Amino acid sequence: MDVRIESSWKQHLVGEFDKPYFVGLTNSVRSEYAQFTCYPPGRLIFNAFNLCPFDRVKVVIIGQDPYHEPGQAHGLSFSVQDGVMFPPSLQNIFKEIHDDLGTDIPASGNLTRWAEQGVLLLNATLTVRAHQANSHSRLGWQTFTDAAIRALAVNREHIVYMLWGGYARGKAYMIDRSRNLVLESVHPSPLSANRGGWFGQHQFSRCNDYLCANGMDPIVW
Repeated sequence: MDVRIESSWKQHLVGEFDKPYFVGLTNSVRSEYAQFTCYPPGRLIFNAFNLCPFDRVKVVIIGQDPYHEPGQAHGLSFSVQDGVMFPPSLQNIFKEIHDDLGTDIPASGNLTRWAEQGVLLLNATLTVRAHQANSHSRLGWQTFTDAAIRALAVNREHIVYMLWGGYARGKAYMIDRSRNLVLESVHPSPLSANRGGWFGQHQFSRCNDYLCANGMDPIVW
């Protein structure tokens, strides 16, 4: 199957594209997009991969599935398009970055700038039906995105994995902590963050300290 995805990722994931689950996933996604309004736009489904080539990944941030309201999702976890009001989780992410690093809260919630620095903003499920959170969670996307995480775990090292909330932390078993840094916390959504365990964790400075210690440029958060 000819999948339009960035070439280095295509090389590492090529074995997935002809597996029965991926063929079924592709058919299901096409059917969903034909019958319903779905997000992100089809051309942006693999945006996280296309903006952050395999060999340039320095940080992985795992989300669950895309935002499901109009104009928000564009293929990057936690990110919204320019001009869109910050969702509550993103507000808390920016607040923690401000408290941790002293940087100004940005005017835009578009995190393309992170992706282009080597932050893989990966949703476990890459598509969603409008107004229905987790509506595509059983189509098979997790098998594919888990394969991407495993490919990094096997072939790369000195990556910072930022696992926020129980769902993302459930991916930790795939990561060798002796070769990478794993930062775990509660989810930045208000339901979790306001109960403690999100604010004051200094994840963003700890991430940058680790990158610098291993000869990489820090992320301009």
